[in-house]
Amino acid sequence: MKNLYIVGAGGFGREVYGWLIDELTLLKGHTFIGFLDDNKDALLGFDLDHEVVGKITEFEFKEDDLFICGIGSVKCKKKLCQPMLDAGARFLTLVHPSALIGRNVTLGDGVVICPRVTLTCDIRIGSMTMINCHSSAGHDASVGAWCTISAHCDLTGGTVLGDEVFVGSGVSIIPFKKIGAGATLGAGSVVIRDIPESVSVFGNPARII
Repeated sequence: MKNLYIVGAGGFGREVYGWLIDELTLLKGHTFIGFLDDNKDALLGFDLDHEVVGKITEFEFKEDDLFICGIGSVKCKKKLCQPMLDAGARFLTLVHPSALIGRNVTLGDGVVICPRVTLTCDIRIGSMTMINCHSSAGHDASVGAWCTISAHCDLTGGTVLGDEVFVGSGVSIIPFKKIGAGATLGAGSVVIRDIPESVSVFGNPARII
């Protein structure tokens, strides 16, 4: 049995915790120990059976320890998890049983696929990317590393996202559009043209803000 920790005890970390505890198949071969978070009081007021057991920035992990990223913010998760990766930490790829994963879908290390996500076919998802509930990616989509795809998003066929892209809730991207690395797509936006790197867009159609 390997010890398993969730990195991040905020809202998304608590969501991941619920899925782990409710879906015991996700814990097969692992013993869940608790959360790592630099805020030791992050779980105060919440009814959980586990607690924050250490700080992310100070935790001394063992060779057999495994981690799941429970941080939704692109910048925060890279800032906190990259040093762990550099030190040899291993992040599990977590796919909820209710997700629909088609043929020739490649998932990188540390990916989290949330309930009722659909990935159709011939798709690549980069390492440490999270795709939240009820979102979908169509054929030949490519999503870079360290991305966060919020709930109810539609990445249609041939969509390409660079690294560290944040996609807000309810975003729709029409086929074969390219989103530059570091871009932020505001909630509810409809993307009908390519988006440059490191810009924020919002609206229908999405425009740089």
